[in-house]
Amino acid sequence: QVQLAESGGGFVQAGGSLRLSCLASGAASGRAFGSYGMGWFRQAPGKEREFVGAIDWSGARTSYADSVKGRFDISRDNIRNTASLQMNMLKPEDTAVYYCAAVQYGRGTNTGWLEYEYWGQGTQVTVFS
Repeated sequence: QVQLAESGGGFVQAGGSLRLSCLASGAASGRAFGSYGMGWFRQAPGKEREFVGAIDWSGARTSYADSVKGRFDISRDNIRNTASLQMNMLKPEDTAVYYCAAVQYGRGTNTGWLEYEYWGQGTQVTVFS
């Protein structure tokens, strides 16, 4: 079984930055983490879960939603079993619960939430103006 745990959420003023982390454990730890593509999604109250970005197993390929492109950056550290989401120039509309997700052999192009096998519990990000 794969466990994912997000951290780093909080309150931030518009224009500020936050960095979210996702730590993988269980079957996705150690060398196995490098076989998983990672994705970030978010869900605001009353809205559907939406794709934010994804990264392939090696970290070489990433993709982003148009709404965050140029402001958010995804990275990963396969030694520390972590994936990160650096969020800059935050806007109030970025307010949501952010989730990390994993899919084995993901190529960084998995944009649909149904494509992912494992999910974290989510972390709240609130951007105030």
